[in-house]
Amino acid sequence: MGNFWTALKKNRTKIWVGAITLLLVLYLVVSVQRSFLLLGDPNLVAKGIGAAYLVLPMVGAWALIRELLFGARTEQMAKVLEAEGGLPEDTLPRTPGGRIVRAAADAEFEKYRAEAEAAPEDWRSWFRLSCAYDASGDRKRARASMRDAVKLFRSQPTAAGR
Repeated sequence: MGNFWTALKKNRTKIWVGAITLLLVLYLVVSVQRSFLLLGDPNLVAKGIGAAYLVLPMVGAWALIRELLFGARTEQMAKVLEAEGGLPEDTLPRTPGGRIVRAAADAEFEKYRAEAEAAPEDWRSWFRLSCAYDASGDRKRARASMRDAVKLFRSQPTAAGR
């Protein structure tokens, strides 16, 4: 039973992602069903609403697939970096509430920014820069840097074989 709880704690993020994905897929299926019901209605306005309503599940499915692939690729890169010993260490001081001290994160950020500027074609430097942005609280730039890292990672000939 102890192994079960350990595995549960280790994979809690994946479990939440799976649960949210399942709920979103359920919503998308119901939305498609409702749009088909509206499309089958003889009223022209209902058909228009049904056609418009059919677009929402398509956009939702596209966004879901895109985010799941982004997460999987990010995890794949993290495993490679971990195996190489290149993951940034989490040594930043934290507040009593568990948040990273912003001044320390900003000071540490400069190291990773310089690394990314020195090696702009290395996905590892962009991955670490993304982690630094995240620690500094800039989630938008963190995701943009991680997208750059994913793009560079996928362009490598050895990335397909992993």
